This record gives sequence, C-alpha cells and structure tokens, in this order.
Amino acid sequence: MLSGDLAHIRSLMERSTRFISLSGLSGIWAGAVALGGAWIAQQHVGVYDGTTPYMGGRGVHDLTYGVDRRGVLPFDDLTVTLLIDAVAVLGLALLGAFWFTWRHSRRTGQGLWDASARRLAWNMLVPLAAGGLTCLALMYHGLPGLVAPATLVFYGLALLNASKYTLDEIRWLALSELALGVASSFWVGAGLMFWALGFGVLHIVYGGLMWMRHERGQQA
Repeated sequence: MLSGDLAHIRSLMERSTRFISLSGLSGIWAGAVALGGAWIAQQHVGVYDGTTPYMGGRGVHDLTYGVDRRGVLPFDDLTVTLLIDAVAVLGLALLGAFWFTWRHSRRTGQGLWDASARRLAWNMLVPLAAGGLTCLALMYHGLPGLVAPATLVFYGLALLNASKYTLDEIRWLALSELALGVASSFWVGAGLMFWALGFGVLHIVYGGLMWMRHERGQQA
C-alpha cells in the first residue's frame, strides 16, 4: 500500500512540474514532414553532388558560400522557394504537434497550456528566437551554407533548455541535434543532408521511442 501511495504522489508531482503530454506521434509527424520538405528542396538545388541545375545554373557552390562572400545574398527565385518550403514545413509540423499533443493530453488528464507547458514553451522560445535571428543574419550576409548547422545547433540548445520540463527522451534528442549541428558546420556542402537527418530521421526515431515508452497500449 505504501509503495502504491508513493508512486501516486510521485506521479502527481511529475504532472505539476513536467509536461508529460508531449506526444511521440507529433515527433514522427514532424520528421515525416521535414523529410518531405528536404526532398522538395533537393529538387531545386544540387546539394549532394552539385550537378542539379536550377534557373540559370546556380548550384551547390553558390548555395554553400553565397553569391558574393563580400556582399549580400539576393532574394532570388531559389532563396524565396527555399524560404517558402521551410515555412510550410514548420507550419505543418506545428499543426501536427498541436493535434497529437492535444489528443494525448486528453488521455493523461493534463492541461494543454498549464504551468509546466508554459515553462516548456518559454525555455524553448528564447533559444529558437535567437537562432532564427542568427539565421536571418547569415542569409543577409550571403552565408546560406551555415544556416543548416545553425538551425540544428540552436534547435538542440532549445530542446536541451526545455528538456527538464518534459520527457527524458527530449534531452537525448537535444544532444543528438547538437552533435549533428556541430558536425555539419565542418561539412557545409552537405547541409541539407544533415538537416534531413536532424529534423527528419531523429524526430522519427525519438518520436517512436516516446510513443513506445509512454503511449503504446493507452486507450483512446
């Protein structure tokens, strides 16, 4: 009886301090969307081998180093296309995350926007905002090849900062994203490949682990 009471008390304390309704299915969805966005982007630039032409022959070297290292990257057709692709991926990923997490929160009985969720969101927002502004600066200065490493690093920092308020798998996802981001900064020509691994494959892997550990077997 005592062990059962202790487990119940521990569960109540965890609910009050950690957002445990984060759904693994939202990670799987985000990963699938990211892989789709990476595939679309790859159709427009020859990131992997530099052989895929795009509107006038702009290829891997321009994407990596910018049109003029002393100047500013112009918002031409390629840049606009990639930005639209990125915004669409982000929007679809957030919609899926909201839906799956809302559905899971109904099962766990935890509010979708309680104190723990607000702490989680705030601790993610600050590094993400800083990362977004840094990426805009990199684009402004004609260094788009560093955007993929920067997004992975800042996303990893955001997850690590917020991991103490949610499931343990998020901490390992954060460290994995950071490792990929640092590695990709030394291999800027393969930025899209690292981006697909980080936002696509890792999300699917860790989302699947979260689902198996915390959601499998729950009744709808």
